[in-house]
Amino acid sequence: MRPRSVPGPERSPNPLRDPRDRRLPRVAGPCALVIFGVTGDLARGKLLPAVYDLANRGLLPPSFGLVGFARRDWAHEDFAQVTYQAVKEHARTPFREDVWRQLAEGVRFVPGQFDDDAAFDSAAKTLEELDASRGTGGNHAFYLSVPPKFFPRVVQQLRRSGLSEPVGDSWRRIVVEKPFGHDLTSARKLNAVMHDVFPEESVFRIDHYLGKETVQNILALRFANSLFEPVWNRRYVDHVQITMAEDIGIGGRAGYYDGIGAARDVLQNHLLQLLALTAMEEPVSFDARALRAEKEKVLSAIRLPADLDAYTARGQYAAGWQGGVQVPGYLDEQGIAPDSQTETYAAVRLEVDTRRWAGVPFYLRTGKRLGRRVTEVALIFQRAPHLPFDATETAELGQNALVMRIQPDEGVTVRFGSKVPGAAMEVRDVTMDFAYGESFTETSPEAYERLMLDVLVGDPPLFPRQEEVELSWAILDPIEEHWARRAAEQRVRPDPYPAGSWGPLSAEAMMALDGRVWRRL
Repeated sequence: MRPRSVPGPERSPNPLRDPRDRRLPRVAGPCALVIFGVTGDLARGKLLPAVYDLANRGLLPPSFGLVGFARRDWAHEDFAQVTYQAVKEHARTPFREDVWRQLAEGVRFVPGQFDDDAAFDSAAKTLEELDASRGTGGNHAFYLSVPPKFFPRVVQQLRRSGLSEPVGDSWRRIVVEKPFGHDLTSARKLNAVMHDVFPEESVFRIDHYLGKETVQNILALRFANSLFEPVWNRRYVDHVQITMAEDIGIGGRAGYYDGIGAARDVLQNHLLQLLALTAMEEPVSFDARALRAEKEKVLSAIRLPADLDAYTARGQYAAGWQGGVQVPGYLDEQGIAPDSQTETYAAVRLEVDTRRWAGVPFYLRTGKRLGRRVTEVALIFQRAPHLPFDATETAELGQNALVMRIQPDEGVTVRFGSKVPGAAMEVRDVTMDFAYGESFTETSPEAYERLMLDVLVGDPPLFPRQEEVELSWAILDPIEEHWARRAAEQRVRPDPYPAGSWGPLSAEAMMALDGRVWRRL
């Protein structure tokens, strides 16, 4: 009798056919992508180049179609030329004529407005033609690169024209860009509109920050290494700082930004998602259901400060110098009312009421026209309980820190104390630094590449579910309501701060109440 082998993972005789071989890329099946608002900056700067980059990497099938929908009076060839220019200017991967020719054969354009029944009927016929000529199989994704006020109208037109109804085994999916509403009530109304036409599993809410390689590396850093997880808790962490700083102003976005502000634009989505990934417990797997469940637990456990005056800050950039250039203040930007109350800087202190994080404050801040462009998550550790050194020997020693840099210099930095060479005992901060660009030869895909591929293959882990959206608004709404009351009753305006600085003095005062300071970036 032959001895029984030790049980192990089942192996496929052909590794190219083994779906568990993670070395193999995920390739989308036959499908067509329809982009509404295809003439906007997002489509030209990010979406169209991402489509080409996916094709160039071999991740789109030959049976792929790209349909643009906008008010321009273009033919298919005109849209193909616009796409060509966008690819040449913004694509991440090198331009290859053979890839472009194959992609261009499936490019179509539908002129029309969102209340134009005939335009959507024409879009339906165009997709039928692609199904027949390109073999796209009735699988259609609809990308709404349009202002949120148009979402309901487009969704209703998709239903009226029959575009939202899959036939047989085909699928239909809809992709919406943030913001998902402007408060909890509007988010629920928007969700009702979506669910009236598409089931939840077919709705993909894009937060492009979640597609960034370094954001996903937070999960790898935490759960693939035994080095960090044992100290990732209240016993060792003093506080956490999450920062998204921009060195630019509002540019040409006055129509969108004024009335929205920094808190709704960034804090409610990007920063709270980073907080959730930092504070969540280990999921049983990285599939969508398990990952979302752990993030939702964190968001539901967030506690606001009792004193919103003391532990929130809002500011508005004034004129100043940025990069050696004098720049105008927010109120002087084109399209901004001279009495605008919209904040360009927002900071808040939050706590996560879980066993792991009880008593550990999370400080979130975001702003425009700050000292430099940087996004990071920093865990600041408690000081050692006993230091057998004289004060003069540790005068230059700060707190240990673990910093995850999201952009622009993606990587991880660990700060700790080390003896300065010499006869005397002197301890000073030093850093160990891991940089993506130096450690990997592969270049990181753009966030929209990863997210768009996830849509086309139907993989939703990086897309927030409606429950996450509502929990995030439930956190921000009381803060926004408090600011609005102060503005109305006490005529309190956002605190001014000079362009090129690191925000208003009220943000520094908020940290000083706890005996802490913001990291200097």
